[in-house]
Amino acid sequence: MVRALDGNDDGRSGASTADAGGILSIDLAAIVANWRDLKSRIEGAECAAVIKADAYGCGIEPVTAALSDAGCRTFFVAHLDEARRVRANAPHARIYVLNGLPPGSSHAYADADLRPVLGSLAEIEEWQSFRGTRGWQGGAALHVDTGMNRLGLRLDEAARLKQSTVSAAGFDLLMSHFACSDEPGHALNARQMAKFREARSLFPNLPGSLANSSGIFLDPDAHHDLVRPGIALFGGNPTPGHSNPMQPVVTLEGRIIQVRNVEAGETVGYGGAWTARRPTRLAIVSIGYADGLIRAASATDIKPGAEAIVSGRYCPLAGRVSMDLLAIDVTDLPSGSVHRGDHATFLSKDITIDDLAVHAGTIGYEILTSLGRRYHRIYR
Repeated sequence: MVRALDGNDDGRSGASTADAGGILSIDLAAIVANWRDLKSRIEGAECAAVIKADAYGCGIEPVTAALSDAGCRTFFVAHLDEARRVRANAPHARIYVLNGLPPGSSHAYADADLRPVLGSLAEIEEWQSFRGTRGWQGGAALHVDTGMNRLGLRLDEAARLKQSTVSAAGFDLLMSHFACSDEPGHALNARQMAKFREARSLFPNLPGSLANSSGIFLDPDAHHDLVRPGIALFGGNPTPGHSNPMQPVVTLEGRIIQVRNVEAGETVGYGGAWTARRPTRLAIVSIGYADGLIRAASATDIKPGAEAIVSGRYCPLAGRVSMDLLAIDVTDLPSGSVHRGDHATFLSKDITIDDLAVHAGTIGYEILTSLGRRYHRIYR
């Protein structure tokens, strides 16, 4: 089934096909298939879904609905606003908010039946006080740091927590986060797994959660009671250096608005950073870094840039990606094969988010979450 979401049908600002510079197609069935694939790789543990950053740019509302229909019962987001959007589409789900408890926000969690992930003594004290005053029985997750050194209690802080505090705070999950799980041989993985086992011994009655997308592919000792895949749901490769076991999710096409010729020796784009070495034919496309085709994917005389598929063939970018436009060198395509109104493909099963990330010197996460709101979106 193909469902086009124009205007604000999905709570976003997607443009119509005629108005947009490009088309972003999102395969909800592939997201569900990836979740089921990951779920099949764990034994005796629950598979949640991390859908922060607007479901990694794919849209919280449709992604939540699809995963909820498939049987996903636990979701993780970064902020309260994201959690409210999940709640509207998954009324019975457990929803954890990873970035903790902003001061004075406890009532907002209670109002929408949301669960903060608490990673400091100050947060725990405020949440415990709120629950006692309000009589709120809702749960929360206790975050213990095992080596990321971002959020979470140190093990010595966690060891000093009294059992009465654990009960008063309503903790129903103990969690930590891998720093290097996408590098299976990294020594920090084993240290973090050992520290998390130590943390679990402090709170033997709490279910544990450590594994992210790549963590699922480590030793089964990393799985515990609940795993939290994110990027893998959306087609990112959780096993860098090996073939991607996940299905691709997004297809991105940009509209060609002009085909033009430049002479050898002329430059293209801002800064004159790319010089035509021969008589060159360019396809000018109506998307740019404001749409998530990040500037680091640009081509210069020194560095080749990303590629696009035009008329069934790979073609290189020419010059810098600007805010709303970019150029593709289509000189090697047959004459007359590229026309105004055609589309160039930047992401697909043949050009993955990780492929584009390599050309841009970044990671697939940034590519995916940068995709802008000006596209016409189609949910399949």
